[in-house]
Amino acid sequence: MTDAPKDASRPEARAPRGFLDRRARDLVAERRILAAVTAVYERYGFEALDTGALEYADALGKFLPDADRPNEGVFALQDDDEQWVALRYDLTAPLARFCAQNWETLPKPFRRYATGTVWRNEKPGPGRFREFTQCDADTVGSARPEADAEIIAMAAEGFAAAGLPAGAYQLKINSRKLLNGLMATAGVTDDGQKLAVLRAVDKLDRLGPDGVRLLLGAGRLDESGAFTKGAGLGTAAAESVLAFTAAGGGGRAETLQRLAAVVGGSAEGVEGLKDLDAINVALTALGVGDDLAAIDPAVVRGLEYYTGAVFEAQLHFDAEDEAGQPIRLGSIGGGGRYDDLVARFTGERVPATGFSFGVSRLALALRAVAGAQGVQARGPVVVIAFDQSHMGEYFAAAGELRAAGVAAEVYLGSSGMRPQMKYADRRMAPAAVILGGDEIAAGTVTIKDLDLGRALSAGVSDNAAWREQRPGQVTVPRGELVDQIRRILEARP
Repeated sequence: MTDAPKDASRPEARAPRGFLDRRARDLVAERRILAAVTAVYERYGFEALDTGALEYADALGKFLPDADRPNEGVFALQDDDEQWVALRYDLTAPLARFCAQNWETLPKPFRRYATGTVWRNEKPGPGRFREFTQCDADTVGSARPEADAEIIAMAAEGFAAAGLPAGAYQLKINSRKLLNGLMATAGVTDDGQKLAVLRAVDKLDRLGPDGVRLLLGAGRLDESGAFTKGAGLGTAAAESVLAFTAAGGGGRAETLQRLAAVVGGSAEGVEGLKDLDAINVALTALGVGDDLAAIDPAVVRGLEYYTGAVFEAQLHFDAEDEAGQPIRLGSIGGGGRYDDLVARFTGERVPATGFSFGVSRLALALRAVAGAQGVQARGPVVVIAFDQSHMGEYFAAAGELRAAGVAAEVYLGSSGMRPQMKYADRRMAPAAVILGGDEIAAGTVTIKDLDLGRALSAGVSDNAAWREQRPGQVTVPRGELVDQIRRILEARP
């Protein structure tokens, strides 16, 4: 494409900030993740539910400010009846609305999973988009800690099914009841001060104990010179909070014992310990070891959202963005118990717990694990077009492959043989089908194994026997076209 003079009447070709154009590689990766994770959900007995992309703005609630136009945090518009509707920012708020609307007819507990796009009108950044896909599972109507444990076990199994290897991730578990118990033992009663303490704890990974200690006290001056006001705790209270965050590490049972010494004097803290103990027992019975799920008192999620257990899936490695820049993915999913959400509609508390996979972040993580060659989207077999007079032969070959369940296309450009082969390679075609005049006259077909060529060019050092048994190009009888292509597809390492 050549540069042309700019015309003021022509729009600039650009994507909005925080929105991505995604090609086959990304779409196929996310599709595979969704298929793997939802299969796990269904094995656990969860049913699929799809609510619409739009909800009434007052039903969403979480991000909405007191303003005439509720467009902060969400993308909103006014309907023809003058009511505000907004694109959903997650899949949980619509679930709460659905349950409130249909509670009398639902099985209780109601176990559902959902996948779909969500939108957030927030400032975009590295690895942070305004449009992304979520994959959730929730149990509504059970207050038992075992419901939380099942969600955690299911999340761990979902990550494994999606392709994350053992040791690459871990689910961290905490409880808002423990955090509230900590506040009580530390003498923190003011809501604003509680929020400041939780925000300080949430920065432990980034700032370390010394930085958090400053934020728990008078405040902290960062590297840019900006000052963040602290929670204003005294020394003894601040140290009790730090002792709480340091109680993690090691097995779940040992962590619970250490936590009991810190928050045992609070009734709510004791209740949180009992919940976590029941979760631990259930996780152990479900075969989820300490390596997959640990109790971590430093985990803080949804400062005003969760009411009990909270959990967050964290990666143990980093990834790169499209420009090759490192991204610290950190959390690739999370959830917890939210017993107050349905009550926004009904006034009656309905216990609920759930987990949400960050599908786009998980796709980035899998790409980092597999490497660039491991996540390419395989394209169709390409039938090379030599001569307009033989187009019928080319389409017959493509139709035969499609009828056998093999993706195939006839090249419909205007280039010669070499550019067509380059096109097939760029499409990540497993093979190219060559039907020249000689092949047609002889009743044969020549097939070029492009998978093998890519493997050799990438310097593949293993599977030597596989390479020796696969000629890069072979001519076979025309009737063996499908069988030969299938051998190439099935032999891909």
